[in-house]
Amino acid sequence: MASYRYDHAHIISPDPEKAAQFYVDMFKATVKSKGTAPDGTPMVAVDMSGSNIFFKGRAEKPTVKAPPAGSTYGLEHLGIVTDDLDAAVAELKAKGATFVQDITNYRPGIRISFLKGPDDTIIELLERKPVS
Repeated sequence: MASYRYDHAHIISPDPEKAAQFYVDMFKATVKSKGTAPDGTPMVAVDMSGSNIFFKGRAEKPTVKAPPAGSTYGLEHLGIVTDDLDAAVAELKAKGATFVQDITNYRPGIRISFLKGPDDTIIELLERKPVS
């Protein structure tokens, strides 16, 4: 039987370098590579604690068919876990992050908050604690 594991998120951006730099500045991601994708668009790969995020420009002729206009299905947000949500929110606000939802107790053991990412993306910060 085949095995599976998460590998990456791939985000199309009008400015891939700027989008990648947001994750470097805010979340201490590291740039793995910068280059050109096979379709000729710029591409930047970052590593965030072992998870890959690829930022790429929009191709004139995309290799993957786009969803129909007006589609509301697809990626809603990226989730990033932290061991100290209060400290993370304070740190990110000090760096200029814009939060769209303050810290909320989602359910026992899980607290969440949401901030704006580059290109109108939404990023969820979450903290998981054992429930007694």
